[in-house]
Amino acid sequence: MKQFVLGLATAGLLAGVVLLSRAGTATDSGPRADDNSAVKIEAGDKNPWTSLKLNNDPDQFTFAVVSDRTGGHRDKVFSRAVQQINWLQPQFVMSVGDLIEGAKADENGIRDQWDEFDSYVKRFEMPFFYVPGNHDLANKMQVSKWGERYGKRYYHFTYRGALFLCLCAENPQSDGMATIDKEQQEWAAKILAANKDVKWTFVFLHRPLWVNQGGEKNGWAAVEKALAGRKHNVFCGHVHRYQVFDRNGTQFYQLATTGAASRMRGTEYGEFDQVMLVTMKKEAPVLVNVDLAGVLPTDLKLPDSDEKGKQVNRRNTFPVSGKLKLDGQPLAGAKVTLYTFNKTTEQYTAVCDGLSGADGRFNLTTYSRFDGAPSGEYAVTVVKSAKGFVDRGAKENNQLPAKYARPGASPLKATIKEGANEIAFDLEGK
Repeated sequence: MKQFVLGLATAGLLAGVVLLSRAGTATDSGPRADDNSAVKIEAGDKNPWTSLKLNNDPDQFTFAVVSDRTGGHRDKVFSRAVQQINWLQPQFVMSVGDLIEGAKADENGIRDQWDEFDSYVKRFEMPFFYVPGNHDLANKMQVSKWGERYGKRYYHFTYRGALFLCLCAENPQSDGMATIDKEQQEWAAKILAANKDVKWTFVFLHRPLWVNQGGEKNGWAAVEKALAGRKHNVFCGHVHRYQVFDRNGTQFYQLATTGAASRMRGTEYGEFDQVMLVTMKKEAPVLVNVDLAGVLPTDLKLPDSDEKGKQVNRRNTFPVSGKLKLDGQPLAGAKVTLYTFNKTTEQYTAVCDGLSGADGRFNLTTYSRFDGAPSGEYAVTVVKSAKGFVDRGAKENNQLPAKYARPGASPLKATIKEGANEIAFDLEGK
């Protein structure tokens, strides 16, 4: 049997003794002995392969996007994710912010947190691009420290015909409101105008600004207007739950977590540790969510890590399960949420939630997967969206009577006591 060699560096192909060009036509000179870019294989009339046209266009590239790490981060997740991404071998890695806990830390604490984070990302075998989140720029001091360490809060770059626009929506001087100020709006419009001929534009920011009145007050609407007419995707985080928004003929992706606080109930809830892999093809990108739980080395052992999570104060919870009916029939795919009411502020606060299955049954979660709820009195809402378990837009797309969607109007109540709890609600659809 004759030996053969596969070379995967470029799109050159060899069938029999003929070297093929990228377009599939034969060259006159034939293969060179030192050409490692070709597939060298003996071909017959019938061959045990589908084709020899390799999926390796020289203009094709793949990058990864990591999501939130903090807001109550968990042990060892992000630091291990660095190695997992190295195994996946993208050309570079993007982020969507919330990289450190920030918040109440003093200058020394902020320095230590960034030192810790940088110690992880320096292990990447490819470039890592920072994007700030609200935990990273929680106050003026943190803004200053970011500038000292990383310089720009927003920037852009191009690569192989694609534009990458990295925005900053964090502005502590605006009373904590997420905004893209006028100066940044004008900068984004200028960059987009100067790169109008790119084949695709990728936008990265921390928060899904468009869910707040379409972004009219926070500056997003101006950026979206500048994006009009071009092929693009937008990536954000902040909510710690995966969701896709269809806007203006394209998709905006709200990523789940890469180690941040999460109830971790799985993909049905959009709660999982992930990276998104984006492969830019000739015409359009191919995007795929990678669940980090399934990225394993050949020995199936993840590397150890000394990354410590942030301890979060938790109230005692008690198991809560229940069943939903609509006009006497099991109600599937509905989101059940329990709210407490603060008499001083006259505000309702969501405490726990769950999604009903095919038989109408549900289990509630407050802090971690199906841990139940603290004891107390609750107002209860039930909404059902075609998209299933979502935070944003569920009420607007609600398939159930509106009275069940608002805690102040809902007739549904629940009392949770110590021990196991079973609750049930029979909704009226008419």
